[in-house]
Amino acid sequence: MDAASPDDITGLILAGGRGRRMGGVDKGLAALHGRPMVNHVLERFAPQVGSVLINANRNLDRYACFGHPLVSDCDASFAGPLAGLEAGLLVCTTPYLASVPCDSPFLPPDLVCRLAAALAAEKASIAVACTGDQLHPVFSLMHAYALPDLQAFTRAGGRRMESWLKRLRWVACPFDDVPDAFANINTPDELRAHQAGEFPR
Repeated sequence: MDAASPDDITGLILAGGRGRRMGGVDKGLAALHGRPMVNHVLERFAPQVGSVLINANRNLDRYACFGHPLVSDCDASFAGPLAGLEAGLLVCTTPYLASVPCDSPFLPPDLVCRLAAALAAEKASIAVACTGDQLHPVFSLMHAYALPDLQAFTRAGGRRMESWLKRLRWVACPFDDVPDAFANINTPDELRAHQAGEFPR
């Protein structure tokens, strides 16, 4: 099986959380080096996929300004990344969906092509990034046909992505050469630390 091409992949930025550890601030809209974090994510992610969706549950008018279609969770309970994935898969018209979080502005510029190669090599349903023993499950590439199983899992009360993976044929794709690319910004202190440092390229 050949690796998926960018035109076959819809990208999904997960920006639907409550931002509890950020004091309730919408993390995707928090300013980093003068621009919203989601803007940095878009710059790195959009060139890797055919189109982009943004999963957001609040501040929809502000997210709409980035020029990409918005999808919201099916309910208002802020159920986590799996709810965002479900929302994205429900409107996905391509064979594959790639996901990244809105709070990881340093993601690798070759993230999707490496995930696609791993997915094809293992004939898996979903590929997820890892560094060492650490999985980064929201950095993923999946077949769109995973939607029914995801819906069954969440309808039964499932919330953890790692638990959902165990139901599928999945593969971990190593990124040990760029471990810092998966740094996420969850708290005001982390945001201040990155503001003070040089933005990586």
